[in-house]
Amino acid sequence: MNQIDLEGRVAVITGGAQGIGYATTTRLLQSGARAVLWDADAARLAVACEALATLGPVRGEVVELTDDAAVQAAAAHAVATEGRIDILVNNAGITGGNATTWELDPAVWRRVIEVNLIAPYLTCRHVTPRMMAQGYGRIVNIASVAGKEGNPNASHYSASKAGLIALTKSLAKEVATKGILVNAITPAVARTAMFAQMTQAHIDYMLGKIPMGRFVEVEEVAAMVAWLSSEECSFSTGAVFDLTGGRATY
Repeated sequence: MNQIDLEGRVAVITGGAQGIGYATTTRLLQSGARAVLWDADAARLAVACEALATLGPVRGEVVELTDDAAVQAAAAHAVATEGRIDILVNNAGITGGNATTWELDPAVWRRVIEVNLIAPYLTCRHVTPRMMAQGYGRIVNIASVAGKEGNPNASHYSASKAGLIALTKSLAKEVATKGILVNAITPAVARTAMFAQMTQAHIDYMLGKIPMGRFVEVEEVAAMVAWLSSEECSFSTGAVFDLTGGRATY
């Protein structure tokens, strides 16, 4: 494993209690960062923090990421306890199941947009001003290749991730001269708990689209997040980094 220098940095990772978020927290802690996990699952969060504490300083906070006031309070608390926020990884997300656009329930469609797009907007809304005040920040948004290509039977998920890509590019331009870099990663699907929200047919469809013939490993996503979170990443902003095993065509 290559060593990324994040010594002294404070990272906030949403959805950090499992999957890509957990792997990312592991890699950031191994790189010297202190971690604050925002997650809605209190029980899973407690277990994750106990396990991760063997790697470095980590603290968990139960946050409803779609609630503006809750996110504002969590950001203020993170700065009050840790002194600053250097890194924000917007990882929390849901798939909302699979169905054709006309068969998806409007409530499910809206919830996916709320969790996958509105929540990252809210975290950026409350963390970015604090990064501007200190003149430094790295924001990494976990999008998806679905946001670039649009997966059938997943219009809600695809639309939410396309929106997250656009949010990344817009925010990056707004803070380009303020010491803050904002980038997105568009992985192919990883074998995480989100599989439980998908049909087997949809899982098979996604695997069949990957030329390398396998799913991305969560550690592979975490490695890219670590570099994008570092000072070594200094001239990439508003960029979308592919992790699809050859699936993406642009």
